[in-house]
Order: sequence, then C-alpha cells, then structure tokens
Amino acid sequence: MREKNVAASPVLGQSALLWMALACGLCAGGNYFNQPLLHSIARHFGVDQGVAALSVTLAQSAYALGLLLLVPLGDMLERRGLAVALMLLAAAGQAMAGCAPSVGGFMLGTVVAGLFSVAAQVLVPMAAALAAPGHSGRNVGTVMTGLLLGILLARSVAGLVSAWAWWLWRVLPTSRTAQPVAYAQVLSSMLELLHTHRALRQRTLASGLAFASCSVLFATMALQLSAAPLALDDAQIGLVGLAGVAGALVASRAGRWVDRGLGRTTCTVGAIALVAAWPMLWWGGEHLGWFALGLVVIDLGLQCLNITNQATVAQLLPAARSRMNAVYMTGYFAGAAAGSALGTLAWHWGQWQGACLLGAVLALGAALAAVRLRAPAGQMAAA
Repeated sequence: MREKNVAASPVLGQSALLWMALACGLCAGGNYFNQPLLHSIARHFGVDQGVAALSVTLAQSAYALGLLLLVPLGDMLERRGLAVALMLLAAAGQAMAGCAPSVGGFMLGTVVAGLFSVAAQVLVPMAAALAAPGHSGRNVGTVMTGLLLGILLARSVAGLVSAWAWWLWRVLPTSRTAQPVAYAQVLSSMLELLHTHRALRQRTLASGLAFASCSVLFATMALQLSAAPLALDDAQIGLVGLAGVAGALVASRAGRWVDRGLGRTTCTVGAIALVAAWPMLWWGGEHLGWFALGLVVIDLGLQCLNITNQATVAQLLPAARSRMNAVYMTGYFAGAAAGSALGTLAWHWGQWQGACLLGAVLALGAALAAVRLRAPAGQMAAA
C-alpha cells in the first residue's frame, strides 16, 4: 500500500517548490555566517586569526561528513520527516555556537550545525523526484537558488530553522523511494555508484575543484578586507559579500538549460568565469571595485558548474537520487574543506598574493576537468 501511495504522489507545485527553496536557504546559510566575521571571532575569543579561520574548515568538513552519512538516508527513510529532523538539529548547533563561552564551544557548535545542515541536500533530490516530466533541472535550479541566496542573505538562521521546519512538514508531500534499502547497503553502494558512473566521477571532480578554488577566497577574504589598505569593518565586509547574489540568481536558469540539453555550454561558461575571476581578485586586494567584480564573476562561475553538474547527476539514476547526490555533494564539500585549509596555509605563506595564486591553480584544474565533460544530456545515463 505504501508503494502505491508513493507512485501516486503529486507533482510538486510551484508554491511548495519556492517554500522548499526558502527552507534550504535558511538551513544552509548558517554554515557560512562565520566567514565574514573571522577577524571579530579571533578578537572575541582572543585567538589567532588562523584559529578563527579553522572554523570555516570545520564547518565544511562537518557538512561533507553529513553528506556522506546522512543524505543517503533519503533512499531509505521518508524524506520530509528526515529533512525536518535534521533542520531542528542544525538549529541546536547554531544555538550552541551562538552561546558558546569559549572558542572550543564555538567550534563544537559549528561542527554540529554543519553536520546537520545537510537537510538542504535531502530536499534537492526530493525536488527532482517530484518534478513534472522534463522539469527536473528546473526544480533543482530553483531549490539551489534559494539555498545560495540563503547563504548570502540570511543573518539569523538558528532561531528561524525550528519554526520553518514545522511549517515545511505541513506544506510538503511525503516522498519515499519505492524500494527502500538498508543503511549498510546504502553506504556500501555509494562506492559502486562512483565506480560505475563515469559522468558522476567527472562532474564531482570538476565541481569539487571549483569549490576548493572558491573556498580559498571565502577563507581569506575577511582577513584581506579587514587589513590595510581597505580596512573594512564586519558590516562592510558583509555588504561586499552580497555581490555574489548575482551568481546565485544564475542557478535557476542553469537548471533549465540542463533540461534543454545545454549543460555543456553552462559548464564552459562557468569554467571561463572561474579562471577569469582570480586576476580581478588579485587586483582587488587593494581596489574594492575589482574585488567586488571578481566576487561576482567567481560566484557566477561556481554556480554555473555546480547547478549544471548537480542537475545532471539528479537525472543519472532516479532510483538512487539521494545516494548519487550524496556522492556528488560529498566530493563537492570535501573540495571546499580542502580549499579552506589550503587557503589558510597559503595566507600564512604569501598573504593575499599567495591565496590568489592557489585559487587560480585550483580554478585551472576545475576548468580542465570541466573540459572533459562530454556526456550529451540525452545520454547521461549511459555515460
């Protein structure tokens, strides 16, 4: 009887899809709030800026772990209930970080929030699963637009997540895989999926390198912008970060282009933008206009690559959408964690110029990986 209900599940309406996008933004946004505040975090807890920057790496690493261990549960459990439970736990982690009396407590709260904020990635394959025929990419793009705007715009997610979680429970239909599998089988099958699907490997590598490049920027931009000659305060740094909204708005359109078979074009645009951004950011170390332009271009490049690749992965094997998404996003955020850690080391080695050199090298790697994406949209399942 349960499988009949799954088969008869309604197509996700536009209003519910938009609310899913908002919920994703509120949940995932808290994983990034520390990035423009590293200078103030270091000063508040009386620690070195490198220690404060470690919170970025911990947040990304915890998120990657959650992608590996929690997101695959979407192929085993009812997705709506799973997403709500994870959101509430993410809110608890945000509260821990916000009330922490020491840097150790702050780091612990950051890890808990990062681990459970993967609720957003439970909703992404759910949006694809409940899409009307030919609209999977559009749904993924819309939800990811909300997630990205939440990362850029949200300011107080911890108190909002619990309220939105119960609202989400009422609005979304249930969604369960027709043939659930055991958790051990879910985890073991992920390596097999990575081994047997060349397109999944290629797209995970390209996006992981792209996010690593961007994470070099995210881990060091506050340190550069707060120092001479720009010497911006936290509020000003946050406003500079809003320049990335332009890139987030591309996400929904990129998903629609995937539905039309134009994914290779969006990947090419993304690769070019990612590489072109770093000279602008190099000059932007002393000129705010160049920095803002570079931020727009690099975010545009990242989102063109990520949304195209994620929407493509969502269509590769519908029966294992959550696991495919988990493999892809684990690689994506593993790249982010590595980029954050390497960016901090590059900053200590060569300050802003060292970070820019590393970011440019990673961007070139992502561009080379993107060039190898050859699977036509209509033959992705065979790639």
